[in-house]
Amino acid sequence: MKTRKFILFLPVLFCFISLRALSADIATPGPVELPSKEVLSTMSKEQKETLVQQMKDRTEAIKAMDKSQLTKEERKALRAELKGMRKEAREVTGIYISVGALIIIILLLIIII
Repeated sequence: MKTRKFILFLPVLFCFISLRALSADIATPGPVELPSKEVLSTMSKEQKETLVQQMKDRTEAIKAMDKSQLTKEERKALRAELKGMRKEAREVTGIYISVGALIIIILLLIIII
């Protein structure tokens, strides 16, 4: 009876392991190459949009990763990469002021003047 269970269990185990290996081959976007400030100033709007989309794709890939299998150094490198992309995205897209912040700025200007 135990040998039958073992004979049935072995192919099932093999299938799960092979599926796990196949899923690791799925192409996840690699680190995004971030351009310098000089290059950013010469980029067109479409190029900036594609760069931002690449950053979003990479961020989603990092969020979907199984980080429990990573070492401490790899997790630290991912955090540094995310921080760098966040900083670069701010430079590419510019600074936006919310409506509430705009109202506060106008009120402060009125009070000061």
